[in-house]
Formats: sequence, structure tokens, C-alpha cells
Amino acid sequence: MKRIIFALIVILMAAGFAATQVTSPTQDVLGAHNVYGRGCVACHAPHSGAAGNGGTPDANSGNIALWGENLTPLYGATLKFGDAGGFAITLPNYGTTPQTSAHDPYFGVIACLSCHDGNVATVGMMKGKSFETVTIAGAVFNPPTLLGNDGSTAGNYNNDHPIGPSAVVSCGGQYNWDCTVAADGTITYGGTGSSAFLTNYYDVTKYGPIKNLVKVPGTASTTTPGVFTSNSWVTCTTCHDQHSMTDFSANGTHYNTHFFVRGWYDPGNTTTSNSAAQFCRTCHGGEANEMHGKLSVPTT
Repeated sequence: MKRIIFALIVILMAAGFAATQVTSPTQDVLGAHNVYGRGCVACHAPHSGAAGNGGTPDANSGNIALWGENLTPLYGATLKFGDAGGFAITLPNYGTTPQTSAHDPYFGVIACLSCHDGNVATVGMMKGKSFETVTIAGAVFNPPTLLGNDGSTAGNYNNDHPIGPSAVVSCGGQYNWDCTVAADGTITYGGTGSSAFLTNYYDVTKYGPIKNLVKVPGTASTTTPGVFTSNSWVTCTTCHDQHSMTDFSANGTHYNTHFFVRGWYDPGNTTTSNSAAQFCRTCHGGEANEMHGKLSVPTT
């Protein structure tokens, strides 16, 4: 009987470990963005912009960040992200008003979607599926990587996380952290719950998503002096570091990550990991342990 019980325990443990797993490549940190060995030049063409990668250039192709993909299909496009398309973003027409900086957040969105749209901007050098394989309760698959062509209705962005000026990170209330917003848009995690979260996860105000919001000055309260509402918004690179698929570094410590996520994001490791949930809680404080009174749940 004891042998049977022991065998069942081993089987259940193995099943638990196999319930959710993500492959962990040991290659170059560029991972999928190494693009079959082409590396950096797949996105940043040393010469001639999109034409240098066999694409169709516009008048300003490659002038910013040496970008080597065709951006023109996305000029002026309005994409409706999130629930019922309630987080729409209208992209500039850089054909008539050229962009001036690689740090323009709208340019960043267009650059990411020039490869990862698949609807307005067609696929180039991509399979349309993630490099990393996911296993969930025995199902093995590679998630889609084309936001506008993911197997649902073509051009459906409603099932994609909101980005753009409407996708702001706020403080206070039922669903947010007990944080504060300064006049310049800086968000400080100084409340009881948010302070504990920085200890249990890492300092998200210095590394990761909160640091990489599109920083916009806050709106002053009309009733409470010194209180500001956040206008800082989420863009693609708020949550993703396009240059590292497998490693995230904060304060000199290296953490496992997947899917270019800008944080400690290691679902399905050999312990009962909560790092994937912790990453989401970076912004969604209302769902965090700390905001439910559990101030010392570590990240594993």
C-alpha cells in the first residue's frame, strides 16, 4: 500500500510540473529576434532602410533607428485594442510628417507592428507563431504572434492587451495599487501594499513596466491639492524588451523570462511559480496578494 501511495504522489507531482511549461532556450538572448541567424540587421538595416531587407521603402525609409521593415501600411491606421475596441490608437502618417526620433512612442508601435501585425502590415520573415513552445495540461502549442491575424476575425485587436493614450496606469481605488502620481507623471509605490510588492517581486518603478510607460504629466485634481491622475500609458515596449527573450535584469540580479517579457516571468518552472502572475500585478495591483492583506508572499 505504501508503495502505491508513493507512486501516486510521484505521478501527481510530475503532472503538476507538466501542467504549464514553457521551453527555455539556452541560445543568444535575442532568441526569436535573431531571425534565423540574420540578427540585428533583420530589423535595423545598415543601409537603405526597408529596401536593404528586400522590402518596399517610403521616402523616409530607414531614417529613424535604421528601421529595415516597411512601415507604410500602418501610417494613419486606427487600431482598436482591448474590450470592444475601447482602447483605440490612431497612428501618425509619417509619410507626410516624418518622425524625428526613435523614442517617439507612436513610432515604436508602428515598428513593432511592421512585423507583428499580419493584417494591415503583411508578414515578413516570420512563421506567425512563437519560437517558444507552451505546454498546458498536456496541450502543446506555439501561441500566435500576429496581433491582427491570430486565427480569429482578421483585423481583430479586441483580444490584445490595450496600448495607447487610453491605456493608462492609475493609482488608488479598488483595482489599483496604493501608489501616488507626481505632476510629471512619475508613479511611486509608497503605500503599504505597493511597498511590500517591491520587496516580494522587484522594484518595478526602477526596472520593467512602470519605468517603461510612456511618461505623460499627470492631471491635477480639482478638489485635492497635490493629487494627480496618471496620464502615462502602456505601449509595446512597456511590457516587452525586444532585445532579450530569455533574460531580465533588475538591480544586478538576473531572472528567467519568456516571450521577451520585461520582468521576472517564468511560468512552469520546477517550483510552484507565481512569477507570471506577479508580472501582471506590476500594473494590476487590485489582484495582488499585498492588496488583499498578504504582505509577505514571495515570488518563486
